Amino acid sequence: MLKVENISFNYTKNKPVLQNFTFSVKQGEHLCIMGESGCGKSTLLKTIYGLLDLQKGTIFWHDEQVLGPEFNLVPGFEKFKYVAQDFDLMPYISVSENIKKHLSRFYPEESEKRTQELLEVIEMTAFKNTKVKNLSGGQKQRVAIARALAKEPQLLLLDEPFGQIDNFKKNGLRRKLFSYLKEENIACIVATHDKNDALSFADKLLVIKKSNILVHNAPKEVYNHPNSTYVAALFDDVNEITINGKTVLLYPHQIKIAETSDLKATVKNTYFKGSYWLIEADFDGQIVFFNHFSDIKKGEEVLLSL
Repeated sequence: MLKVENISFNYTKNKPVLQNFTFSVKQGEHLCIMGESGCGKSTLLKTIYGLLDLQKGTIFWHDEQVLGPEFNLVPGFEKFKYVAQDFDLMPYISVSENIKKHLSRFYPEESEKRTQELLEVIEMTAFKNTKVKNLSGGQKQRVAIARALAKEPQLLLLDEPFGQIDNFKKNGLRRKLFSYLKEENIACIVATHDKNDALSFADKLLVIKKSNILVHNAPKEVYNHPNSTYVAALFDDVNEITINGKTVLLYPHQIKIAETSDLKATVKNTYFKGSYWLIEADFDGQIVFFNHFSDIKKGEEVLLSL
């Protein structure tokens, strides 16, 4: 188990990045970290991996303390692997060689088998002999993930792991990767802006705002019962509407057009979303967004059901 106990970190004296963070991650559990840019997601991953020295608090993996560069000549906890956004691959050797470099040379057959397995996980078998310098950013990102998995870490730390990967590849790769981690009982912490990483694959979700943990709970609970507009907006457009003096938070799919209602709104704009239309309307001087199966003319008055 990973135990993060009351840790704090800042790059400059009067500007805290992490303040009194406490949480845990069980063996094989997947934690997703979300929050606006600059909130401390990447910094948290770096502290967990041991790349930064804490101002306060402790980090333990089971009974071993994770210490920063002040205590280690080569920073980084050996039982973890960290995939940063810059990848740090070797550009002039092939995809396979980048992976094999982290495997034992004394067992070439096992090394080759392991490499082929990981190439399948990241869907890069066809590029195994391609030099990394000739790959796209998304392909390099996938190779970096495979390289991190080569020695089967106990905890994998991923910073925006699918940020440069095309949508048509991203969904299948995401399913394959997280299924593989579950099968191998590898714990995973993912820093991301993508709600699909959290809602579909995380066991727990941790939301950061202004250097503090705002919420730490199961994704379903966080999504269905957001405690603020900030949290709800991580998943979708969010309506903060005041009705009869009471303020409520609603996602667009929670607002419907009704045949009879006292709630009237005037359509201002519509946006085609593929399987539905997102409708922007004026409701009692407040802008609201709701989903509808067809387009609606601008200026048309509709009745709403909340």
